[in-house]
Amino acid sequence: MAGAAKQDCLFCKIVGGQIPATVVRETETTVAFRDINPQAPTHVLVIPKVHHPDAASLAVAEPAILADVVREAGEVAADEKLDSYRIVFNTGSGAGQTVFHAHAHVLGGRGMQWPPG
Repeated sequence: MAGAAKQDCLFCKIVGGQIPATVVRETETTVAFRDINPQAPTHVLVIPKVHHPDAASLAVAEPAILADVVREAGEVAADEKLDSYRIVFNTGSGAGQTVFHAHAHVLGGRGMQWPPG
């Protein structure tokens, strides 16, 4: 069920404190923590505390919380002193999503290529 924590969701377990993470920011609606498999010198995930499988479903159900995720991604970049960074939402396994709980990747600390992928 969207919104409610899922027992088998890695990120819901991080939100619930069952799995440790290196948390860099936390608000009433979001948690930001370092990715365990970083793809850039700075790689932080920003997740909503409520469960939704991807950013699109979060946007439909709770657009204010999606806005919180994006705002917090900017705050992470500021805290990390990144003057250039990328915010990425992967949706679906074909796009590289491996944890089906909405999340933003904040990537920085190196040059980014275009197109990505």
